[in-house]
Amino acid sequence: QVQLVESGGGLVQAGGSLRLSCAASGRTFSRYAMGWFRQAPGKEREFVVRITGSGGTTRYADSVKGRFTISRDNIKNSVYLQMNSLKSEDTAVYYCAADTYGYNSIRNSPTEYGYWGQGTQVTVSS
Repeated sequence: QVQLVESGGGLVQAGGSLRLSCAASGRTFSRYAMGWFRQAPGKEREFVVRITGSGGTTRYADSVKGRFTISRDNIKNSVYLQMNSLKSEDTAVYYCAADTYGYNSIRNSPTEYGYWGQGTQVTVSS
């Protein structure tokens, strides 16, 4: 079992930056691949980025490549999402999620992740 708690969301102007954090419970955090997803009002939950359990491989959605950076600290049981050059279309609730297939770098469907945080709101004003 993994419990996830996100933090760091807020209101920011377009072009600004935010850093999201996700703290995980449990002693086997490094076995899980971690992902960030987002969901805007009236839209489906959307894949943003994934990082393998070791942190060695990442996969980004095209819409955030070059602007967002995922990282993890397996000592602190945490994963982070640094978001730069934010745009109004980045406005959404952001969720972190854990996938037991820790070595897999490809899985990007929400149904492939078994554990979810409660989400944190990110609002980008234009």
